[in-house]
Amino acid sequence: MSLLPARRLLLVHAHPDDESINNGVTMAKYAAEGALVTLVTCTLGEEGEVIPAELAHLAPDRDDTLGAHRVGELAAAMAALGVTDHRFLGGAGRYRDSGMMGAPQNDRPHAFWRADLDEAAAHLVAVIREVRPQVLVTYDPNGGYGHPDHIQAHRVAMRGAELAGQADFRPDLGPAYAIEKIYWNCNARSDVEEGFARLTAAGVSFPGIASVDDVPGVVPDAEVTATVNGGPVHTAAKTAAMRAHYTQIAVDGPFFALSNDLGQPLFGREHYLLVHGEAAAGEGGREDDLFAGIDGTAASAASGATGVSEARGDKDGSVRMEEAAE
Repeated sequence: MSLLPARRLLLVHAHPDDESINNGVTMAKYAAEGALVTLVTCTLGEEGEVIPAELAHLAPDRDDTLGAHRVGELAAAMAALGVTDHRFLGGAGRYRDSGMMGAPQNDRPHAFWRADLDEAAAHLVAVIREVRPQVLVTYDPNGGYGHPDHIQAHRVAMRGAELAGQADFRPDLGPAYAIEKIYWNCNARSDVEEGFARLTAAGVSFPGIASVDDVPGVVPDAEVTATVNGGPVHTAAKTAAMRAHYTQIAVDGPFFALSNDLGQPLFGREHYLLVHGEAAAGEGGREDDLFAGIDGTAASAASGATGVSEARGDKDGSVRMEEAAE
């Protein structure tokens, strides 16, 4: 008999490496504090561009083995972040990377972009009802920057959360469960501008430098709902996780570049927009904990373990696995 920790965080991402770039600090912080951090990745990232010349043969127009290689990169990244619960939506290879918007790959039969929404969401419902997360993190409706798989991951995450709470939807997947808080990734404009100022002053060796407009999901500071600051330890874990995705990311200290060779700042603070649930902002008007305001989780954060009791749980706040599978 096993127990679910009192705090449970679910993240839904499109490709391997998206989780480390967007949420590496957040994942490392909560995993280190004893929360259950579950990552669902929707594709293997088969259509990614390969940075190291010695691995160019993995590319989809050559051996087409990049997806299998990126599974290993993702496993290494999860080890760096201390995350032990990772799944591919519907199983590894169920959905293929769709390529950039308008590319011929969008129309492949198994492209994630073409997936039936409720069918794909049902795979996520099974995960939600199993691990019973209080908090879900995913992209905004534009997927951050308009990639079809990111947009579809947003749709699947939001639809999955909706269907998981409906008792008449697929009762074979377990009892209905409602997620208390849903956040979308974003980037605070002031942090992005400061990061690029540091990058310009540092004179690192990337062939070029990106711009603020190249960073997905930049919003005015006033719109940010929550900020997770992991400090140097969890920022180092994020950096190591990004390095693990070495076919996709070149890391140089506190900066990185994708296949376009344009340097970007690597952020040690990660920002979110709360779109479902009640905010519990502290001083300064922002939450500094994604679990803020959720009963039975505050003591867990302090102890690094299971905390106080919650509905359907034990006295220590944990939830018995067999309850989730009733």
